[in-house]
Amino acid sequence: MKFVLLTVLMAAIPLVSQGINADEWKLLWSDEFDEDGLLDSKKWDYEEGFVRNEESQYYTRERLENAKAENGMLVIQGRKEQFINSAYKPGSSEWKTKKEFAGYTAASMITRNKFSVKYGRIEARAKVPQGAGVWPAIWMLGDSKYSGKKWPLCGEIDIMEFVGKEPDKIHGTVHFSKDGKHKSSGGKLVADRPFDDFHIYAIEWDTEKIDFYFDDKKYHTFKLSDADEGSYNPFREPFYILMNFAIGGKWGGRIEDSILPQKFVIDYIRVYKKTSEVDIQ
Repeated sequence: MKFVLLTVLMAAIPLVSQGINADEWKLLWSDEFDEDGLLDSKKWDYEEGFVRNEESQYYTRERLENAKAENGMLVIQGRKEQFINSAYKPGSSEWKTKKEFAGYTAASMITRNKFSVKYGRIEARAKVPQGAGVWPAIWMLGDSKYSGKKWPLCGEIDIMEFVGKEPDKIHGTVHFSKDGKHKSSGGKLVADRPFDDFHIYAIEWDTEKIDFYFDDKKYHTFKLSDADEGSYNPFREPFYILMNFAIGGKWGGRIEDSILPQKFVIDYIRVYKKTSEVDIQ
């Protein structure tokens, strides 16, 4: 993975976001969504099916109706429609497999096995959907999830979560394990109608802390040492990126069908490293 990251760094275009000091930060990886159609398979994979949190949407793979680059933007669309559940098992009582058809579709893109990062500034400029039941997120999971460290031990960094039932709040949270129990540390920011326009959602993550930003406002800080578990700390390991549009589920709650379809639009996602850092892993 280190070789892949080095290659990406050497090939990176020198893009600098508004408010970013070019002398302090160097672009490591980005997607500007400049090519219309399906996403770049060298950068993104898809989650598929019913995945987590008893959410109502079925995540589809490489389906333009749910995710496509268009006019320099990634458009993730949550739709009310009937869709075959490929994991259906007649007689099953398990929520992922008991339904023959899903009633909603959306998409979740991930960089697992394609790009991971430890420390840096991760930011996206995005416009969230609105209405009861929508639950878009830009977040990260520890690579260690697939090497024996199950969630929450692998760690989770939620750069941005928005639930339509709380239309004036933006959430940023970390999840981890402490003494064998799930722990979290989060902040929420009151934002007037964040779905009306694009905003920058970002974290700045270093060896000591993770700061959460909404545009240029820092609204939460998490100290990495709070997640020390003996000699292990998930936030001192590489993470991969996820961007998804969930509908309903344990937090999204009741779905107002009349507001669908809705679009979660991402202008870009960029990952920067400190120019002073030599070891990008």
